Amino acid sequence: MIKKILWATAVLVTMQSTSAAPLFNGRNFDGWELQTTPATTMDQVFSVLPQGVIASTGQPGGFLATTKSYANFKLHVEWRWSGKPGNGGVLLHISDGPMDRVWPLSLQVQTKHGSAGDLLPMAGAAFAEPLTSAPGAEPRIKGKIAADSELAIGQWNVADIVARDGTVEVSINGVVQNRVTAVKPAAGRIGFQLEGAPYELRNIELVEQP
Repeated sequence: MIKKILWATAVLVTMQSTSAAPLFNGRNFDGWELQTTPATTMDQVFSVLPQGVIASTGQPGGFLATTKSYANFKLHVEWRWSGKPGNGGVLLHISDGPMDRVWPLSLQVQTKHGSAGDLLPMAGAAFAEPLTSAPGAEPRIKGKIAADSELAIGQWNVADIVARDGTVEVSINGVVQNRVTAVKPAAGRIGFQLEGAPYELRNIELVEQP
């Protein structure tokens, strides 16, 4: 009987630790904060549409970020351009530290049209693999490793991101597009950039890993 109880407890703990949890509650922006230049309010930049879709004006420049930090996780994000496609990104491991213009210390997963899956170490962030951008060029970029897998304009794209012990792997619409190791910082908040183009988000889900 004791063995059965222990086994059932282990199964329950495993299920709890691997179940996906929405980062957005579908109603409001509790658990999130906005930083822009110039400063503005959340309701001027983001709105909640039916089915929990988040619509962003994409401006002014800045980012939306969770108030909680994460280290080891699987992140699922779906996005699409609601107007003319442009620039944007998912920010990982947002940490206290230097700012690059309005961008925080973080690792950016690029969602820019035509470049989805590129990785950018922002404001002093780093990883072990060499950059593909020219020496001294800004922004610093490690380009995607496969052919462009972004879907047609207006369709929902999917980014699946796995971060574990300083290693980050990125898949765009099921295609592995990048992988880096020894990422610094290796933990922090999660966010979304505002770079001028309106976009929509949905099904933002996170599974924390032990």
